[in-house]
Amino acid sequence: MGPLADFMDRFQRAGAAAVLLALALLGTPRAQAALEIEVTSGVRDPIPIAVVPFGRPATDPGLDVAQVVQHDLEGSGRFRGMPRDRMPASPSRVEDVVASAWKGAGGDYVVLGRLTALDGGSYAVDFDLVNTLTGAKLTSGRFTGGPGALRNAAHRVSDAVYLKILGVRGAFATRIAYVEVDGSPPAQTYRLFVADADGANQQKILESRFPLMSPTWSPDGQFLAYVSFETKHSAVYVQQVRTGERRQVSARAGINGAPDWSPDGKKLALTLGGSGGNPDIYILDLASQTLTRVTDDPAIDTEPVWSPDGRSLYFTSDRAGSPQIYQIGIQAGARPKRITFGSSYNARPRISPDGTLLAMVSLEGGGYRIAVQELASGNVRALSHGRLDESPSFAPNGVTLIFSERDGGRGELATVSTDGLTGLRLKASEGEIREPAWGPFIP
Repeated sequence: MGPLADFMDRFQRAGAAAVLLALALLGTPRAQAALEIEVTSGVRDPIPIAVVPFGRPATDPGLDVAQVVQHDLEGSGRFRGMPRDRMPASPSRVEDVVASAWKGAGGDYVVLGRLTALDGGSYAVDFDLVNTLTGAKLTSGRFTGGPGALRNAAHRVSDAVYLKILGVRGAFATRIAYVEVDGSPPAQTYRLFVADADGANQQKILESRFPLMSPTWSPDGQFLAYVSFETKHSAVYVQQVRTGERRQVSARAGINGAPDWSPDGKKLALTLGGSGGNPDIYILDLASQTLTRVTDDPAIDTEPVWSPDGRSLYFTSDRAGSPQIYQIGIQAGARPKRITFGSSYNARPRISPDGTLLAMVSLEGGGYRIAVQELASGNVRALSHGRLDESPSFAPNGVTLIFSERDGGRGELATVSTDGLTGLRLKASEGEIREPAWGPFIP
């Protein structure tokens, strides 16, 4: 059974099982350890960098900021961190850096910094990036916040370093959402989580005895839309991440699924089945609850996603006999255009933030793989190598995809760069995790 057929089958099975309400809305961090990161691939010649332990104030906040920064950079697959026992010194200010000593120790760059206690219990995190070849300071910055904001400050340091060296904005200070499933049918527990991009700082958003599916972030990162089967059939909810406040926005007859936010955050593209059960694509105005039908075809039309300019939708349809991806304008009377060819199965479209790449699940070499297609040229390349890889989602910088894979029958999360050179795996200590969604940049 392919992912599209599995999508429909899960809706039918989950709808039949959902009889009693069983929810717990919780906004507290999860006690269980963060997802474990395993780097699975990296560039052949990663950039050597030293991240010196940051200077610390008398009121030590506990978090090792430099360790988080090094973990971020190494996890990207683009950098090789210098072990601390090989560092020639422990400077916290640029004037104390002897560039030649660091170059001799094998580092091309040095990141150094210090934490300063501020009034009211807050801290300042100052950092500098030094080129060891020239001794020049390349960039510096300051981030402030309470003890609970220090991990985010560390991620922002990583973002700044990544940008200065590679010329691409880092996405370490962003968040991911995903679904965790514990237990075996029919006694399964579903949890919707939000975490930092590295899997740390987990926050449970929702828990249910019935399936949760298809989380998607609002453009401002404040809300999640998702599908829940807590009643007798599927329904789409919108929930504020910070407060847990939520509302049901679609519980129409038949299928309610696969929500995706419009770029302006005012609408959702949905898959609705109606009383007849045939799925088509609709647009729901969240303020007025007005529905606009986009497709009208006896085939299965599902998994809509907005183009970055908000003028069209990409979606999966089997109208040509096998699942393929189409594009259709949102204006009245628009006709769909087929986008994918080559493979007998292409589904679950996702568009890069700059609109140049289409990510999808494609049947390649006997397995369902994550692939990207250049929309201008039509060139396709497979990025993953699993048997059943699903649910791709672009990082907001467009250079990395997160997706779900099955390892030994258990669902895990993985990332891969769009050039296919770097990747990592995020493992849970128990249960399985699936359906990831990468959140937007947060100012």
